Formats: sequence, structure tokens, C-alpha cells
Amino acid sequence: MSDSAYRVETTPRLAQWRIENLASCTYRKSDPFKIGKWNWHLSVEKNRVLFVKLFPEISNLTRDNPPIASFIIRVVSSVGDRRAIIHPEIKDKVLKNNEDFVWAIEVPLTGKFIIDVEFLDLKTASPSSGEPCSIWAEGFTQQRSNANAIECLGRMLTEGIHTDITINVSDGSIGAHRAVLAARSPVFRSMFSHNLQEKELSTINISDMSLDSCQTFLNYLYGIIKHEEFLMHRLALLRAADKYDISDLRDACHESLLEDIDTKNVLERLQNASLYQLMKLKMTCIRYLVKFGKIYEIRDDFNTFLHNADRDLIAEVFHEVLDAWKGF
Repeated sequence: MSDSAYRVETTPRLAQWRIENLASCTYRKSDPFKIGKWNWHLSVEKNRVLFVKLFPEISNLTRDNPPIASFIIRVVSSVGDRRAIIHPEIKDKVLKNNEDFVWAIEVPLTGKFIIDVEFLDLKTASPSSGEPCSIWAEGFTQQRSNANAIECLGRMLTEGIHTDITINVSDGSIGAHRAVLAARSPVFRSMFSHNLQEKELSTINISDMSLDSCQTFLNYLYGIIKHEEFLMHRLALLRAADKYDISDLRDACHESLLEDIDTKNVLERLQNASLYQLMKLKMTCIRYLVKFGKIYEIRDDFNTFLHNADRDLIAEVFHEVLDAWKGF
């Protein structure tokens, strides 16, 4: 049996294991694959029923800080009509060993099939013995909010302390500070350094941004953004980052948009990735659609995409489809 029979393909939150010709009285365990902080395994055992297990690899990390997982697991026939058997959503389950999650499937499966695990969240126990913390929510705000200088800078924005520039948006206006905007963006710096309208009138007009999105944008520039508002306004922030040449915000949006791709957002993300030349996001979306077979789950949306999307982008998707057909 080839090494590929044990390999699990992954994205940051999705794992797929393709199984071929699993005979009766057979046990097979996958190679380790990494999701979050942990290495994981899938295993299958076929007797009168099919047993599917998901478990973290034994390690000091798993022993001292086992994952608390929320996920959806499916078994999908990779032939014919791609019939799927879906386990009810698992919520906040501690996984320490290969007996903590066992799924017994009594429906007979023949030929090729795919085990598909979509990780909705992974948590670890809090060092202070408080509520478990999501590994995908940590680090963002803490890195930018723990210094007194950042706190004071944030107060300058929230309390309107000595603002000297007004930003007019589609549904309101917000006061800000030239020095902060110029330090964070070369585009703003250029505006305030040359004989432009913004220099004379002390205003900036951003008609393509809402008040809420602009507030979130400023919160990022001033270092007081919260993770929840960042997630809510990622696409607007990406557009602003591109427009005002703020590379760290662009990178933060890019990395975050990679983390929670699903069938509801993959086509929108694919088009934004193409528009803003985010190659990693674009290829991850295409791979999610084609290699992981999600294109079959959103046929109507994909047909709409084919009518409206950029022709070059559609050609890239179909090139991947053809490559996938050749290899399977």
C-alpha cells in the first residue's frame, strides 16, 4: 500500500483522509497531521460496523494541555452521488486518547470514501484555571493592548483628545489625529505633506466605508481593536489596508481569512483574494473547492460565481479541476 494511503490533507481547520478499498477485519491509522497546536490521527476499523476515531498524538503537550475540540465529522462516498453520513456536531469535547471519540457507522460503505473533519474551534485550559481559551482567538488583542502607551493612544481616539482631522464616511464622521494616521500609513503621510485638499481643510473623505468599519479601522491603527470587531469587519479592513498601503493590516486580514474558510464564504473569499492579489488565500480557496470536493456542496452558488466572476479566475479554478480529475 502506498504512503499516500495514510496521508491526511489539511487546511488550517479542515482535515480529509481518502480511504480506498478497506477490506473487512481491517485497521488503518493515518499519518499524523497538524491542526492548531497538536498533531492528530484518524483511524478506521472495519468489522461488522465501521469505527472511526479522531485523537491527538501522545505527547507532553497532549498530556499537559489536551485539546478541547468542537468539530463536525463526515464520511463522504467519493463515487457516484457523493452521499454523506454526518455525525452530530461535537462541542467542547476533551480529547486525550484514541477512546475519547469513537464513531460507529452501521451503514455499509464500499469502494472509495473520504473522512472529512471540520474543526470549528480548539481550546486549551486557561493557565489561571478560568474558562478555556480558543487558540484561534488568542494573541491578537493582547499583543497590541498591554502597554500603557497603547492604552493612552487609544484614549486619544475614544475620548477625542485634541483631534485635528475629521474623517467623513458614508454615514457619519469621526475625529482622528494626523500624526497617528501619517505614522501608520504612507498614503496618509503623503496627503498631509503636500498641498492637497486634506491638508487645507483638515478633512478626509472615505465615501466607500461605513462608520462602524471606519471606527474599527481606526481602532486597529491606534492599537485598541478587539478580536470580535476585527473578525466582523475583515473585508472592509482588507480594502482599507490595500487603499492606504498598511502592510501589517493586510497581512493580518490575509492570515485571518485563511483560518475559517467554509462553504458559506469560500467563493466570496476567492474573489477578494483575486482582487487584492492574496495568492495564499486564493490557492487555499481553490484547493478547498476542488481537492476537498466542496464544489459539489455549493452547486447553485458556484453556477452564480461562473456567471459573475473574473474570467481569468474561473480559468484557474477549472485548471485545478482538470488536474484533480487526472490524479484521482
